[in-house]
Amino acid sequence: MDRNANSQRPHTPYLHRRVYMAMLGMALIYVAAVWYGFAGASYVDFLLVVVTAFIVMVVTLPLLAFRQWRTHPTRGPHHEPLPSYHDWAQDDVDTFSGPTSGRSAAIEILLPLGAVAFGMLAFAILVHVMS
Repeated sequence: MDRNANSQRPHTPYLHRRVYMAMLGMALIYVAAVWYGFAGASYVDFLLVVVTAFIVMVVTLPLLAFRQWRTHPTRGPHHEPLPSYHDWAQDDVDTFSGPTSGRSAAIEILLPLGAVAFGMLAFAILVHVMS
């Protein structure tokens, strides 16, 4: 595919809210699967609390940064309505390695998270079935 053809599409520096919501959902699935599959022993529960606290921090810090950015914008038009997911997915998203389509960016971000979350869920279900 010709990179010059992609350069004519609108660019955006941010991800759509649905991508962030999917990331949050996968983090919740991961935490629920870990607790479902491995809770019970006292030392294991302590480690699960530590892992849960870490995941809560990883989710909360970007959420707080986003809320701060929305409250006190530093650049760009922030009073424009946000595009729909379909429109955003067709636009280019600026990344470190260059622009890529929104659909590709969402897949590249969510695929590893989904593999870990649903893999842990399958593993937790397997642990319960085998015990």
